[in-house]
Amino acid sequence: MSVKYDYIIVGCGLAGIVLANNIATRLNKKVLIIEKRNHIGGNCYDYYDEHGVLVHKYGPHIFHTNYKDVYDYLSAYTEWYVYQFQARTVIDGKKTYLPFNLNTMKDILEENLYSKLCQKLIDTYGYDKTVPIYELKQSADKDIAWLADYIYEKVYVHYIAKQWDLNPEDLDKSVLQRVPVYISRDNRYFKDRYQVMPLQGYTAMFERMLDNKNIHVLLNANADELIKLTDDYNVLYNDQKFDGKLIYTGQIDHLFNYQFGELPYRSLRFDLVNYKKEYFQEVAMVSYPNNYDFTRITESKHLTGQDCKTTTVLYEYPQDYDRHDPGKDVPYYPVPKDDNHELYKKYAEHAEKYASLRMVGRLAQYKYFNMDQMIKVALDTFEEIQREESK
Repeated sequence: MSVKYDYIIVGCGLAGIVLANNIATRLNKKVLIIEKRNHIGGNCYDYYDEHGVLVHKYGPHIFHTNYKDVYDYLSAYTEWYVYQFQARTVIDGKKTYLPFNLNTMKDILEENLYSKLCQKLIDTYGYDKTVPIYELKQSADKDIAWLADYIYEKVYVHYIAKQWDLNPEDLDKSVLQRVPVYISRDNRYFKDRYQVMPLQGYTAMFERMLDNKNIHVLLNANADELIKLTDDYNVLYNDQKFDGKLIYTGQIDHLFNYQFGELPYRSLRFDLVNYKKEYFQEVAMVSYPNNYDFTRITESKHLTGQDCKTTTVLYEYPQDYDRHDPGKDVPYYPVPKDDNHELYKKYAEHAEKYASLRMVGRLAQYKYFNMDQMIKVALDTFEEIQREESK
């Protein structure tokens, strides 16, 4: 006798796992997760490589948040390794601090220029403040505007161009609004209240979250073969009308067979290299904005605190997304441009016609989320689900 599911979730990434966990534990409903990959966790998946190093397969995922509810929620499923992320960048051949801060300025500018600019920044914005590079570029003060242009040119413009294969001016201004300049001597990359990593890794934490008799995870599964949407706005599962709810976390344009056109994404390629030494670099991540094909090198051991005789690093190469090319068919980032947002709205409005369908996630909502933001969205979505179930 087949199991009758109350909810089907397509995608076993952050959004899918958090929603399945809450629906199964707090509502006591049966959940099927359909995942096309051979593992759980989506792009947050980590594993031990052949050298015994715990690595992040799809690039670095550093947990940081100011959401106490998100931190408390995850704390039920993991112990924490307290870790405060630091990074470096290379400017004119010199490795220095990132994000750009007062220590970076002191490192690379002539002393008198540094002193003058340092004082102007503090007088204008205050000490221990974070100012987006976009705001600095609008400054009426010619010295601050010069500094903004300098930082933009040396640290970000070529990095952004490599990351997106577009000129920064062609992207939504939100991209530059996320680029911080720290008017402080604090070299931490993030300033959030909670900065920790799962002690045994993300995958171990996710396994605990999914360890529930109400949750069935189907890996290596093609959702297209199991789920169909009908013209009269119903959902079919195994060619039968599904009376439960469908939560879709994948690409919204794929779900609707690209009927309004394809949404653009950027993809990434990673080269994992093991070195027979304790550490490869002094911090977890070093950015290479200029003169390199890769954008950054990440060393996993800094993130995890693992004691291991060798080390494995990730070289990260941005690339075009191509759903037909197995080497480029992972969509990592929605491309933030006005035209793309307008196309997404067509899909979102169409999705709303299906009463039993919810779209949740970076790909489903065509929006960039940090990990904690994605978990917060999933928790808030569950609260909406709970209210609906109680009616």
